[in-house]
Amino acid sequence: MRGGWEAGRTRRLRSSTARAGIRMAENRPPRPQGTALIYDKDMTRVRLLWDDPECGIEVPERLTSTYARLSHRGLVQRCVRLPAREATEEELELVHSPEYVAVVKGTQTMSKEELQTLAQQYDAVYFHPSTFPCARMAVGATLQLVDAVLTGAVGNGMALVRPPGHHSQRDAANGFCVFNNVAIAAEHAKRRHGLQRILIVDWDIHHGQGTQRVFESDPSVLYFSWHRYEHQSFWPRLRESDYDAVGQGPGRGFTVNVPWNKVGMRNADYVSVFLHVLLPLAIEFDPELVLVSAGFDSGIGDPEGQMKATPECFAHLTLLLLPLARGRLCAVLEGGYHLQSLAECVCLTLQTLLGDPVPPLSGDPTPCLSALESIQNVRAAHVPHWASLRHEETGPVLTPSTQRGDTGASLLGAQSLGTTDRVGSLLDKLLSCPISLPYPDIGLAVPDSAASFNLPPALLQEKDVALSKEEAATWARLDSAFTEDQAFADLGKLLALLDKILTGQIRAGIAVSPSVSAALAVALRRGLSLGAQRCDPDIGIRSVFSRLLCVAIGDLDVPEDLRDNGQILLLNIGGKETAPTPTCICLAGHEATEPGAFLLALTSLILPVAYNFQPELVLVVLGPGCSLRSLDVELLTRLLQGPAAGRMLLLLQNSELPLVEALAWALAGRALPSALGPFFSASPKQALAVTHLCRQLQLDWPMLQVSVT
Repeated sequence: MRGGWEAGRTRRLRSSTARAGIRMAENRPPRPQGTALIYDKDMTRVRLLWDDPECGIEVPERLTSTYARLSHRGLVQRCVRLPAREATEEELELVHSPEYVAVVKGTQTMSKEELQTLAQQYDAVYFHPSTFPCARMAVGATLQLVDAVLTGAVGNGMALVRPPGHHSQRDAANGFCVFNNVAIAAEHAKRRHGLQRILIVDWDIHHGQGTQRVFESDPSVLYFSWHRYEHQSFWPRLRESDYDAVGQGPGRGFTVNVPWNKVGMRNADYVSVFLHVLLPLAIEFDPELVLVSAGFDSGIGDPEGQMKATPECFAHLTLLLLPLARGRLCAVLEGGYHLQSLAECVCLTLQTLLGDPVPPLSGDPTPCLSALESIQNVRAAHVPHWASLRHEETGPVLTPSTQRGDTGASLLGAQSLGTTDRVGSLLDKLLSCPISLPYPDIGLAVPDSAASFNLPPALLQEKDVALSKEEAATWARLDSAFTEDQAFADLGKLLALLDKILTGQIRAGIAVSPSVSAALAVALRRGLSLGAQRCDPDIGIRSVFSRLLCVAIGDLDVPEDLRDNGQILLLNIGGKETAPTPTCICLAGHEATEPGAFLLALTSLILPVAYNFQPELVLVVLGPGCSLRSLDVELLTRLLQGPAAGRMLLLLQNSELPLVEALAWALAGRALPSALGPFFSASPKQALAVTHLCRQLQLDWPMLQVSVT
């Protein structure tokens, strides 16, 4: 009998040949780049009519204040506005029973006393005479968004809706939720659009047990939820919310629960779970659509969550999801009860959907012990179902984290959130100056022959830049390739491009060189010399670039003085064997760039180290012997835009010139033009090499940890 993963893998492999042929034949048609926003003030009509402290936090201002903030930030104006509509009763019955739909429909004519009596039959719910039309509109708005994304009218989008939905079950309202907006949308996507693989990411701080129950036997939906659990003491206090609830029957392995057993989880904890649990499974699952149950009660200051994740964390989570499903991502509002925090988290999420660079991730990049226990438990529970986890040999944690005395480091060093006044003060400090990053252009330093490529419109191509005699002599000593006029012209373009990135004139760029090893040394030295200073017209010279991450793929020679430089972290994948140090990490051999080994290294090694290092600039270099698929290079480019707020330089050899077009679109934020395709597992030898290297380095780079042992 096949497990859930094996059945899904068999289904995907049956169509892999056809999909590969499509990818080879297509000429990279542009994907839609519009971001949809759906909001309708009619969804604010519902409000609590009696005194109920538990339900009193679900207020219309959750929508109105958030929408006002989006408008103030200019984000509404940049979105494609889609009208909301009310879902039909037939659409509601994709998930809910006709009898339950009839009960909710009847609330339209009930008195206040009758509404209160009905609400008491459910858990943490209130009703209003406008509940039925508002709840229908919440579902309809979600369906409008899904239809627009799946028909190609827009690339992605967000629906600001209420009532929320992920607690709602087939026959019952629950936890402020009346109809299950996201579950209905997933069923709609399968039945109307023929989708076979849908990923639901529920980052609300409460477990979406309603969504889980709808799909727990369904291998076509991968449901991921993290939630405050505290060993079953936090609402909804269900045994099925723990890490070992993995689905039923053919759906085993397709329910992924990450229980938070402590409050105070921070940015590093959230990102670690995405890197070590969700991303490997999602890449293997290869969804055709991503639905996010976007509850922001998991953000800082929320009275329900009591967590410490700051608003920019949700931008990073969104960025990590966007390479999936060709960028077809629909975020649907769930919880979020601190109005200021909610609005700012929504703003940062929407900015990322719009393609803006994400702000730097703040806070200590070290996951706490309680988070590591949850990661270890979840991975162990899912090893039988997913090939991407089978290189691990760790078992579940048996000692509860509460006995370890671990409360997790506070967000701002030794300070603690403690009291309500302290929370308010910290939030004011974090949110009083809203993050509004510029999104400057992308630059190219490539041969003129690249002018015939289909390139993004907002792109600056460097012209020939003359080098001084002193510079020419210096660089000529590095490599014999720098002896011809054209080589010096290419080098001049590279230096001009790097200078613009380092001085903030552009965000990212691509350079091509006849000798990539020598060009790498030039770029690193230039980065060190200019990185210590940045000219700012308002405040003059200031130090900003103190950490440069270099991800080098293939055989590349880096001078010894640059290998041991404290400002540079070198990650070499596929190069020659060298002894690893905290700042020079090598995963050697040609096999390291094979698809399965590289994907494992990407999620287990490259991204955790990059987020731990917190670089100000990322340099990605494709050298001799680089055999990565174009798809893998694009995926690497997209995911590494997070740690350095999008500041990136890609350095290619002349032979890699055809990659320029694809990578330029990747830097511009365009979604992958095709699905990720069939999943490749790392060989046992390569899996062991990656795991061994991560264990060697995890004391220096704590985000490599996936267990407490």
